[in-house]
Amino acid sequence: MEQRRISMADIVVGKPLPWDVYDSNNKLLLRKGHVVQREQQVETLVLRGLFVTATSDSAGSIQPGPAAVRPIERPSALRLLNLATKRLERLLFNLHNESELYPKIVEVVAAIRFAVDINPDVALGCILLNQDAGSYPVRHGVDCAVVSLLVARAMNKPPQEAQAIMAAALLMNVGMLRHHEHLHRCEQPLSAEEHALIRNHPEQSASLLRDAGIADENVLNYVLLHHENEDGSGYPRGKRSAEIPENAKILALADRYCARVSSRLYRKAMLPNAALRDILLTEKKNIQPLLAACFIRELGTYPTGSFVRLVNGEVGVVTGRGSSTTTPVVHALIGPRGAPLSFPIRRETHKELHAIREVLHEAQAGVRISMQQLWGTEAAL
Repeated sequence: MEQRRISMADIVVGKPLPWDVYDSNNKLLLRKGHVVQREQQVETLVLRGLFVTATSDSAGSIQPGPAAVRPIERPSALRLLNLATKRLERLLFNLHNESELYPKIVEVVAAIRFAVDINPDVALGCILLNQDAGSYPVRHGVDCAVVSLLVARAMNKPPQEAQAIMAAALLMNVGMLRHHEHLHRCEQPLSAEEHALIRNHPEQSASLLRDAGIADENVLNYVLLHHENEDGSGYPRGKRSAEIPENAKILALADRYCARVSSRLYRKAMLPNAALRDILLTEKKNIQPLLAACFIRELGTYPTGSFVRLVNGEVGVVTGRGSSTTTPVVHALIGPRGAPLSFPIRRETHKELHAIREVLHEAQAGVRISMQQLWGTEAAL
């Protein structure tokens, strides 16, 4: 059966569906004539993927079936990630009221994976440019899942392993979920009790997840060990290199990077290149060298979403990979004399005139953007 993807906009709450709706595995989700009653139902369906049947014309091209009366828009990675964040928030804050929790988490994982497949640059850019989407502890899990997936794929991890790492990313901080936002916004030094909460949260998270019916030992183990270090200085068990699964190490690196580039009340977000340098140089004794190298290859020296100033004086945003990890593609937004450009201009930073001179905080860049301005409909809200 040929399929065409439909979007959230094609389902009108309160009106009968004009077609049967399927997921990406051809499983029937809703029959023609079904009336969707709530926006929340639409969001849940979008996370699973929405498809209608399509037919082929005489030339062999795929055409919408007779019931698909509206054009099919290109899916948005940004919108999918925002929906995944909303869905995850509801699941985590109602942990013990959810039946079959893990299959629902796997649906969120699938939505994030699909967003990365649509456009990995948009997914990475969201970590830096979409920080207002959802509460910090929930959004942080989604950000870590994106990074973990990219690194796992680069290391040729099997899909089931990548899924387990991503699920652990979404669940790793549930043990301090209701305290995480407070800790994120805290302007004072942490108390002894707060330090204890942080050190105990991996064990607390694993315990809560087991009580909630999650039985995947790999997921529970990655959650338990995502703050361990190569030299045994981590917590909660003080395990050393060979005792820590490589997949837990992937999660740990993603966690450290995403935490550093998130802004806090008591400090600015670290510049992304400085965050990488801080992790990979000052903490190099705690990180497996091969994993560090893979991390740099996937994120680049100037991660996607970074604001930069070029040698010619233009200011722009890193929008994707270039010819090397140090020469990404940049779209310029402000001209050499400080005037906003009419539209973003693509710059190849391996060229001397357009090389990156410095990385900027968003406030220093002095420009407000929408992600759609940079990536088009794949970053539409």
